[in-house]
Amino acid sequence: MKKSICGLAALVTGLAVQPALADEITLSDADVGSEYTLMYDGFSDGSTIDGLTAKIRLTLTGISGNDYMFAYNVSNTTSAPVTGSRISGFAFNTDPTISAASSTGAFSYTTLNSTYPNGIGTVDVCFKDASTGSCAGGGGGGIELGGSGDGTLTLSFASPTDTLSLSDFYVRYQSITGVSGVTSASGAGTVSSTSGGSDVPEPGMLALFGVALIGLAINRRRAVVARGSLRPAYAMA
Repeated sequence: MKKSICGLAALVTGLAVQPALADEITLSDADVGSEYTLMYDGFSDGSTIDGLTAKIRLTLTGISGNDYMFAYNVSNTTSAPVTGSRISGFAFNTDPTISAASSTGAFSYTTLNSTYPNGIGTVDVCFKDASTGSCAGGGGGGIELGGSGDGTLTLSFASPTDTLSLSDFYVRYQSITGVSGVTSASGAGTVSSTSGGSDVPEPGMLALFGVALIGLAINRRRAVVARGSLRPAYAMA
């Protein structure tokens, strides 16, 4: 029992330091109209690049048959010491597996199951500024430093799905200036806020839940000890 209580205490400690929102968005009919904000930090060769950042807002606008439809807004929030950058695309993974995709606006080209640079590997879908046939980038469009762009995207699946999960969010940076030896990079996104959807409990709430579990374990142990001390004398013979 003592080991169990110690294990619960360790779990509570771990929960308290987890981010408030997981890097996954789970969607269903109830989430139509909900907006999700993702913040991105750029990296290259395994190292974070200070100042290379981005923000994307995704809004679920509708679900029809096998399709989930979104509006998006991409902002290039890059700042010093980076003096220039261009966002040429963004990507994520889906569950269930996507079968087709289309998009409009600033990133009106799509590619499925393509390799993303900087050691990321294959992504399920990416949205790009040019028809390059790859998620690695190319073209000369996209969102320059300080700019933003809007559009819509549609994710299609082989059959109707009650829930959709989006995860592993990335952006592609090109035309980088002000960083020695780096002209292109990728950015990893985290969910920073949501106006709806399947919320992940705040760390404080998770910690309180863990404390309650510890309290129950301690009370149970005390009850077992108390019952043992009250056994009849003949039972001790």
